[in-house]
Amino acid sequence: MNSLMQRILEIAPVWVYLTVGLLVFAEDAIFIGFVIPGETAAVLGGVAASQGHVQLWAMILLVVLAAIVGDSVGYEVGKHFGTRLLGMSMLDRYRGRLDRAQEFLAHRGGWAVFLGRFTAFFRAVMPALVGTSRMPYGRFLAYNATGGIVWGTTFVVLGYLAGQSYEKLASTVGRGMTIAVVVIVVVGLIVWKVRERRHAKVIEAEYETAHGENAPEPH
Repeated sequence: MNSLMQRILEIAPVWVYLTVGLLVFAEDAIFIGFVIPGETAAVLGGVAASQGHVQLWAMILLVVLAAIVGDSVGYEVGKHFGTRLLGMSMLDRYRGRLDRAQEFLAHRGGWAVFLGRFTAFFRAVMPALVGTSRMPYGRFLAYNATGGIVWGTTFVVLGYLAGQSYEKLASTVGRGMTIAVVVIVVVGLIVWKVRERRHAKVIEAEYETAHGENAPEPH
């Protein structure tokens, strides 16, 4: 953690703002952005703010705007190119999760835009799926803006509090104990991510099984 903070502090503030903003924007805007760590970037932006390297209010505003604008671009991409994008072979491995996202959108409507922002895969694909579904932009924007404000503020502030807590804990119990606590937290996050990935693979396997069973038999 100390090494990470040091590296962040060595980067000029303008590049911290630019990098965080671009990562958050790209995660939502390019439809296949689930390979881009927008959530991690928001947290690191908060960590940088905790060290006084950037302004907290400016980082929150940047992340929120990048999230809203990125989603809006993703919506337009889905509106104009969604059908062709969904048919791309490169997305076959994600077909099960895409189907689940579409079902979630069909059942939840606008709330899928808001709730989907808090799940990595849904956050990346939901704007384009909504655009493909032809939901009116005004309705989409209302849920998009609300989700962007809540999500952006939450994760930047979490990063800020993590940075502050690290410094306070280190001065109280020492660097060694603090690093041990950080390691435990990181391991817990890794376990959670592994479980999430396994769950996603189960969904994909179920889709492939169902797809195989419904495929016409060769003559």
